[in-house]
Amino acid sequence: MFERRWWDDRIMAWAMQDESVKVQMFRFIDVLPMLDTSAAVTGHLHQYFHDVRQHLPSAARLGLAVATPHSIAGRALAIAARRNAMGHARRFIAGTNANEVLAAAMRERKLRRAFTLDVLGEAVISEAEAEKYLEAYVNLIEDIAPVANRWPEVPQIDRAFMDELPRVNVSVKLSALDSQFDPIDQQGSIRRAGARLRTLLRTAERHRAFINVDMESYRTKDLTLAVFKHVLAEEEFRQTRDVGIVIQCYLKDAAADLAMLRGWAAERGTPVWVRLVKGAYWDYETVHAQATGWPVPVFQNKWETDVNFEALTRYTLLNREHLRPALGSHNLRSLAHGMAVAKELEISKEEFELQMLYGMADAEKQALVDLGYRMRIYMPYGELIPGMAYLVRRLLENTSNDSFLRASFSEQVSVEKLMMNPRERRNAAPAPPSHGTVTMSKFSPSYQNEPPADFSREENREAMREALEQVEQQLGGEYPLVIGGEDVTTPERITSICPCHKERVVGQCGSASVEQADAAVQVAAAALPEWWAAGAEKRAEYLRAAAEVMRRRRFELAAWEVYECAKEWREADGDVCEAIDFCEYYAAGAIELEGPQGVDVPGEENRFEFAPRGVTAVIAPWNFPLAILTGMTTAALATGNTVVMKPAEQSSVVAAKLMEIFREIELPPGVANYLPGQGETVGAALVEHPRVATIAFTGSRAVGLAINAKAAEVSASGKLKFVKHVIAEMGGKNAIIVDDDADLDEAVLGVVKSAFGYQGQKCSACSRAIVLDAVYNTFVERLIEATRSLKVGPAEDPASSVSAVIDQESFDRIRNYIKIGRETGTEALSVDVGELAGEGFYIGPHIFTEIPADGRLAQEEIFGPVLGVLRAGDLDEAIRIFNDTDYALTGGIFSRSPENFERARRELLVGNLYLNRGITGALVGRQPFGGFRLSGIGTKAGGPDYLLQFVVPRTITENTMRRGFAPTAGADGD
Repeated sequence: MFERRWWDDRIMAWAMQDESVKVQMFRFIDVLPMLDTSAAVTGHLHQYFHDVRQHLPSAARLGLAVATPHSIAGRALAIAARRNAMGHARRFIAGTNANEVLAAAMRERKLRRAFTLDVLGEAVISEAEAEKYLEAYVNLIEDIAPVANRWPEVPQIDRAFMDELPRVNVSVKLSALDSQFDPIDQQGSIRRAGARLRTLLRTAERHRAFINVDMESYRTKDLTLAVFKHVLAEEEFRQTRDVGIVIQCYLKDAAADLAMLRGWAAERGTPVWVRLVKGAYWDYETVHAQATGWPVPVFQNKWETDVNFEALTRYTLLNREHLRPALGSHNLRSLAHGMAVAKELEISKEEFELQMLYGMADAEKQALVDLGYRMRIYMPYGELIPGMAYLVRRLLENTSNDSFLRASFSEQVSVEKLMMNPRERRNAAPAPPSHGTVTMSKFSPSYQNEPPADFSREENREAMREALEQVEQQLGGEYPLVIGGEDVTTPERITSICPCHKERVVGQCGSASVEQADAAVQVAAAALPEWWAAGAEKRAEYLRAAAEVMRRRRFELAAWEVYECAKEWREADGDVCEAIDFCEYYAAGAIELEGPQGVDVPGEENRFEFAPRGVTAVIAPWNFPLAILTGMTTAALATGNTVVMKPAEQSSVVAAKLMEIFREIELPPGVANYLPGQGETVGAALVEHPRVATIAFTGSRAVGLAINAKAAEVSASGKLKFVKHVIAEMGGKNAIIVDDDADLDEAVLGVVKSAFGYQGQKCSACSRAIVLDAVYNTFVERLIEATRSLKVGPAEDPASSVSAVIDQESFDRIRNYIKIGRETGTEALSVDVGELAGEGFYIGPHIFTEIPADGRLAQEEIFGPVLGVLRAGDLDEAIRIFNDTDYALTGGIFSRSPENFERARRELLVGNLYLNRGITGALVGRQPFGGFRLSGIGTKAGGPDYLLQFVVPRTITENTMRRGFAPTAGADGD
């Protein structure tokens, strides 16, 4: 195990022979760049391979057995593992600097092989990093082109279509040129990425270089095409020929994209190159689509991708006047098909090219070169350690079950089978790899979460824009109370204003009095018997009807949230989806609860059933104005209770829209009542009311505890015949631990999204990042730049990542915490909101470091875009800091240590714990939400036992014996 040759020979064999070894091996290679000590390397080897050691060769098992982390053998093992992994990376990465790349390129040219260079590195998560990437690409061209352009011509690779090809060819990913590259903000992304692409094109023009635009995830595919077409249609670049773009043939809409490109190129009047590839992110695209509930964009069978590749090869060759063909594949059948089609169409070898990856299938490359074809090698360039992610992708490709290279070399598949027409492989093809299925709710086999809107689709962006325009015309309307199905006007009003534009009135809502609160409770109590008697099936019909209306009005409802609550597009849409989920989930749950339960014995029937507690007061927050109000209300309704809805003053218009939906589905009068008003008066009246049995509350700790205390006081007064039941979710002081082996790309993005999504105004928001000392400086530097790159702006602008906070009171409270942060810590970042300051309640993201773990900034819920970063010497200290608050709501850890994950599961005291992902965005049924300590009373919303909070259990036993006779199933009297 200490010899490089041994490692190189065995790594592929192990991976292909045993899937469990393959997974652990690639995970180890992925984490290796973060392991800066021998003990860390050896420790991770033990953690990753301990459970699969029986599948390893005897030499590897022996090495693991004798090499403990701090032993001499352990240090030797660590050195060998790192050296061998680095050596393996060098097989696939052409160099770490310009001189090494030039040397590799010259070696390829001596073999009559051209090249294209790709700059490797970390994910771009800030504009500072995007500028560095642009600089790296520019420097690469400026360093290499002057030398390469002096190389003698090799006609086989330097000429095409009767013209000279550039010696230097560079492949670029547009996400590396724009840290905010996002289809939801198409125009902004085109502007930012386009500006840097122009710089590259001008540099390439000066130095006679070629620019090829790579494709990445399906999410950014249309945006990448849009940027490419926009820039190259400009007068300055309309005549540019030395450019190309990738088409991924595993995508179901690749043919449509290629046809679109052909039409565009014909209109442009100058051809572009198209690199056809199969696609490198099949696993991600499949899993992401299935988990999100979107259509899977990629073919699920390899033979389908191969068929598509061949069809698009023919199309591109036929349209070579506009689309210059480049066929990128290691599947010799796919390349041979292209060569055969070219021969059939009498296309010369210089009118298309073949492309393969650096470090793979060298014999095949050279055989094709010797046949006279132009071969271009895709050569990654950059530091070896950050390039490990690329190495893992290549290893995955080589070891996948349907890899052509694996089949041809390791499994000795016959030439006839390898070269079979992919259509003929259809019946013999194995089933596609399974990534599991979305587990359905225990309540209903048909329940699935409502898929969020895919804003990479133009039709969804247009629908949201239209909804915003329509809702804007409706701002300023009046919304009376609704009691017993009747509108009730009030002399007092709640004026709901838009946080982004504080002079804009969203609506005028009624403000209930104590007397009107009493009236609402009385009509709810009167409606209770009939509503309970309707049965769970009938009640579920109403809730499902409400869900259907929400689906139909989803963009309109989201638009109301944008204006009233300053929720950005995705946040607003997600809130509507969650409301739909609550309707569906609790409808199914109530039917399940009403089903027969009990254990019968001869002569006795036992029934265990549930009855509604009674009138429920729902006191809802403004931060999830539709979802939480809908969730608490539908849970009560589904179980036979009637409801008085008291929304937050700041989101009373959105609550009125929910009441509109209840009226649209003809919910019986009095079953749900809309009672906006001041919390201090109408909220208090509902809590104290003698006919309110249950109070469902989400909000601050102070108010939640006060409600609990008042409910207990009233229950103990002797005036009631029941104990008021309180369900309260009261916030948190949530933290994310960043371990010393964490993937910092993921960790930074996870913390940024969790801390500053919806301006940090989520009870689940991250307000503390606890970072281990070994990665603290690097993490903080990247965190600051990533946060600085967020755009602050109005919520209706899809470019905005951070918008206004909800109102003046919140604004003042958050500003006070910022003042405390400046007094007790170091202000590492303060984002200026500029001219927006006078327009609305805008506060830019703030990051504080060196804050005391027991100080107010680290202990109190802020509910705003303020993040404290704390340093921890080791995981023990990080866990102590994590748990040292009054709250226990959400939290997370970014780590690649299996042992530390186990510790996190056992020791991090929160209701919702997230590993290697952000800590916000819990989904109904998947991540039931709620905490303990001072974060909550009761149970988890969106979970299988939430409905039990709204019912009382009853046991009914009947003696079925009658004068010695009891009915007996199956008795025949013989």
